[in-house]
Amino acid sequence: HAELVFDGAMADAHVYVNGQLAGNWAYGYNAFIVDATPFVKHDGSPNTLEVRLNNLEESNRWYPGGGIYRPVKLVLTPQQAHLDTWGLATATRIGPDGKVTLDVSQQVVRPLGDDGNYALHFDLEGASDAKSSPHIVVKMTDNDNVSMHFNVPPAFKLWSPEQPNLYTLKVTLVHNGKAIDTQCTRIGLRTVEWGPQCGGFAINGRPVKLRGVCLHHDLGPLGAAENRVAVLRQLQLMQQMGANAIRTSHNMPSTAMMELCDSLGLMVMAESFDAWAEPKVKNGYNRLWNDWWQRDITNLIRHHRNHPSIVMWSVGNEIPEQWKPVGAERYRALVDLCHSIDSTRPVTCGMDNPDADIASGFAMQADVPGYNYRVHRYEETFPKLPQGILLGSETASTVSTRGHYVFPDTVATNKAWPDGQCSSYDVEYCWWSNLPDDDWRLQDDMPGVIGEFVWTGFDYLGEPTPYDEFWPSRSSYFGIVDLAGLPKDRYWLYRSHWNKTDHTLHLLPHWTWPGREGQVTPVYCYTDYPSAELFVNGKSQGRITKDPTSRLDRYRLRWRDVRYEPGELRVVAYDSNGKPAMEKTLRTAGKPAKLMLEAERTTLAANGTDLAFVTVSLVDNNGTLIPDAANQLTFDVTGAASYKAACNGDATSLEPFTRPAMKLFHGKLVVVVQAGKKAGSAQLTVRDNATGLKQELTLQVQ
Repeated sequence: HAELVFDGAMADAHVYVNGQLAGNWAYGYNAFIVDATPFVKHDGSPNTLEVRLNNLEESNRWYPGGGIYRPVKLVLTPQQAHLDTWGLATATRIGPDGKVTLDVSQQVVRPLGDDGNYALHFDLEGASDAKSSPHIVVKMTDNDNVSMHFNVPPAFKLWSPEQPNLYTLKVTLVHNGKAIDTQCTRIGLRTVEWGPQCGGFAINGRPVKLRGVCLHHDLGPLGAAENRVAVLRQLQLMQQMGANAIRTSHNMPSTAMMELCDSLGLMVMAESFDAWAEPKVKNGYNRLWNDWWQRDITNLIRHHRNHPSIVMWSVGNEIPEQWKPVGAERYRALVDLCHSIDSTRPVTCGMDNPDADIASGFAMQADVPGYNYRVHRYEETFPKLPQGILLGSETASTVSTRGHYVFPDTVATNKAWPDGQCSSYDVEYCWWSNLPDDDWRLQDDMPGVIGEFVWTGFDYLGEPTPYDEFWPSRSSYFGIVDLAGLPKDRYWLYRSHWNKTDHTLHLLPHWTWPGREGQVTPVYCYTDYPSAELFVNGKSQGRITKDPTSRLDRYRLRWRDVRYEPGELRVVAYDSNGKPAMEKTLRTAGKPAKLMLEAERTTLAANGTDLAFVTVSLVDNNGTLIPDAANQLTFDVTGAASYKAACNGDATSLEPFTRPAMKLFHGKLVVVVQAGKKAGSAQLTVRDNATGLKQELTLQVQ
């Protein structure tokens, strides 16, 4: 038996084996399986595989990429009877006494009429005490779906965001005493509950608040082609900020992303569609809806249901049908289909019109009502929701450009500036959205609000709001982190509120403003401490405390009347007892003196895909960033690695990512180096030909 398992192919894939159509799948974001068995030659001659794709224009509201952008694998079994590739389903139960039970079902595929001597062996492995690993044998009858359960020994610990324990469930199909197929699946033991009775949303009976971000599938300068190391980098940056959840907006996630979330302890809202039967774009999912929605949801859940990180299914985003009774009918059908395949997780959909959602009955179909924005309607809408909980399924849409500050620091909606940039004072947002502070107030003050998913964790290709009609803007401004993977100031604002283990103290703006001497230059401080005192060249600008009655001063500290003087800007934070706890200093930059290269990793695997992300900064003799530097740099990689891409985070830049040259943007950019397949050392050389500056960095590939 031969199967081809595609993790995603963009789009409308038609798969030919030896010139014959073996299968097709229309939706480019979904995984699918093609049975190649009838078309494979067994005479020793080569088999040919051809995949034809048709990626129509305007199929998405963002950059979808194209081609076979996720992995493909060939699954071979020696006999026709085999384990269904996605036929395993697991569910955890925790009894009142704390004892854990793992329910397991496994689908087996057997030739019609084959009721021979088959058995399934189930092994739960990976506990610290190997003797605790249970082994159960179930003899098969004429039912191809076998169900059983483990009484899980105490040596196996629960999966949670804090302790993402993973184990291996091995299932072996045995025929006449001989093993003919085996599958090993990484699983976690955990339960999910939702509703007022459990405190809103709970993992293993413990209430948790979702501190989530929305992520598109592209990887910035690397495009849509998936790279596991680049995905891991994104997830780790979000987790270090304090995020505990990811929304895969607005499409099915990849296997690699879910495996990484499992291991990191990140909870996931796994999304499916941006549209149903009614269109948003010319060639959107509405073309496929009637023939494909059931198959797409089925594949999504069967493929991913054993990932403990997935805690919720999302079946749509801002669906036009939410206004109409037919929308409620379609939503109900989707929820019922999800529950028929997986009854252990709630189902949601990102809504954005509270009045229409309530009137049409749309909102009542959800297990977890999710609202995109509309935070100003929470208090009015909440009593009308019978579920007793509410999720900010998409929040904020605050826009900013890393290192770019606009004076005065005025709160503005849909503000467009002549240079195509947005202020990094984090006070600009879109006409439909709001500031982070608005979301946090209601999450903190309304017990029924179970958390949020911020739009977005990273900038992404496409949707350059508020510059949709501005040339040459080509990527978003929504990200907490820019397209290069460099944190914006907003990263530290979220970190100050979300990160519960590490203290945060961040100052903005930079303190190099030639020509602004004596002018008011507001200073913001993002910190988890309640108060702080600011000094300019040793002179106090006042000690202030967060104000719970103020929109922008409940979660930020702001000195709005500071006058710029070159020199030193210093802040001292005070803890809840009024004692100095932490301090931070910014200095005015001198003349450019050197290029600084900082690699997140200096040792790479010799596998041809591993990546090093190297931040390049132009600094003065003291290491202070030159914040307005836009110098043109060139890159050269020699040895056991090669140049892959560069990105500076400027949404208006049309410099090709793949060309080994790029301008700094606000003093920084990121170079991506890719390992080769042979061990050795590699050297990255960065040059600024205008100034003659050069810097080298050595990487080890092994």
